[in-house]
Amino acid sequence: MTSVDEVLASLQQYARPEAAAAMARFGIRGEHILGVSLPNLRALARKLKKNHPLALELWKTNIREARILASLVADPALVTPELMEAWARDFDSWELCDQTCGNLFDRTPYAYQKARAWSQREEEFVRRAGFVMMAELAVHDKKADDEAFAAFFPLIVSYASDERNFVKKAVNWALRQIGKRNSHLRTLALACAQDILQQDSKAARWVARDAIRELQARA
Repeated sequence: MTSVDEVLASLQQYARPEAAAAMARFGIRGEHILGVSLPNLRALARKLKKNHPLALELWKTNIREARILASLVADPALVTPELMEAWARDFDSWELCDQTCGNLFDRTPYAYQKARAWSQREEEFVRRAGFVMMAELAVHDKKADDEAFAAFFPLIVSYASDERNFVKKAVNWALRQIGKRNSHLRTLALACAQDILQQDSKAARWVARDAIRELQARA
């Protein structure tokens, strides 16, 4: 199964219109949603294996399922900064943002660079992508040193006051995941949360209090 048409035909077999309607209630919206579940998408990706040319074509379809599948079958070694920028501009839901960052982008050589750059961008899902990258790197990059993650704290402090729901949740996620790597980063994350708590912002206070609650519970 190597052509886009064959893949789309396979996706149609798992399409569930009622699931597509339900997704909208969770902020997953778009003109082209088939309602295929993530487990089914991951199962199909395992059959397809890595196929970068196919991934590029799947992304062009603008179909939710095809784009998530693209993030699963693309080769991180072949991803360029230009491709990352182009795909990030296409993010139209938190799900597509998170799946693409967690399945693909955080495994590229440009992950830390994009995490820093995107977190400072104004577009909602691009900024979210920056903080999602921080969270995903904290989970997946086992070899990174603490300094690589400590460098993210000033950005977390700066943008914790973003009131947009999908942004503030990603900022909180990044803070929590970094703090959960080890005891040293947990101490730094709690100090970061205390700094955030001083901001005159409802979003910032939520980000801080939620992170403090989880990180203190793990101490």
